[in-house]
Amino acid sequence: MSGRTGFRAAVEPLKISAVDRLVDEIRAFVAEQGLQVGDALPTERELGERFQASRNTVREALVILRAYGLVETRPKAGAVIAGDHAEAVRRVFAFHNGVSPDSFRDLQGFRRIVETGVGEHIILHATGADFDRLDAVNDELLAADGVEELALADYRFHEALVALGGNRTALATYRLMRPVIVDLMHVGKAARPARAETHETHGRIAAALRARDRIAFAYLLSRHLDYGLQFVTGSGPGAPRGDPGDG
Repeated sequence: MSGRTGFRAAVEPLKISAVDRLVDEIRAFVAEQGLQVGDALPTERELGERFQASRNTVREALVILRAYGLVETRPKAGAVIAGDHAEAVRRVFAFHNGVSPDSFRDLQGFRRIVETGVGEHIILHATGADFDRLDAVNDELLAADGVEELALADYRFHEALVALGGNRTALATYRLMRPVIVDLMHVGKAARPARAETHETHGRIAAALRARDRIAFAYLLSRHLDYGLQFVTGSGPGAPRGDPGDG
């Protein structure tokens, strides 16, 4: 009997608390609304009504967001978007002391779930014009000058890919992770700019989607995301050698 109970406990999905769920919903709301540093969040009452949450749940969620550095409280203004969001996200992933192999795998695992996940929607619903726009974003890489511009151009291609997935929450969450994704790409670009190679790899990924080839898309994207491990401190000689470009 106890064995069966233990088995049920092992397979039951992890339950997300109401507070954690609300934190994610508020983060997605900030990204969807394009709120900038200094912009005010809705009041506690308005947040509760919008997300159907109790006043206590709203207050606990705001405490967590303050701890992450996403919001701060100002007199008369209430909760506003804080200026250290990027550093807060970096702290969550421990990027302030450099990119570790574990941090790299965690972040790329998140990206693989999101970017591979949108592939099915893109294959089923994207139009030729959608793919043309994706190619145009990719072409911006060729005009990028310097490591910083290359990293940002690389990020914009992947964000455009997620945007084609048609899921606002996935896109909002991906955008919130922009600081560490760009940081990671910056590491790879600093070690090896690989502008032409990155453009070519992105082109193959886009071509697989245009051809509605699920297997090729998943393979090319996964290989591309794994490539940057060789540039991460402590990755060692066994690092994967995928397609160049993604830091």
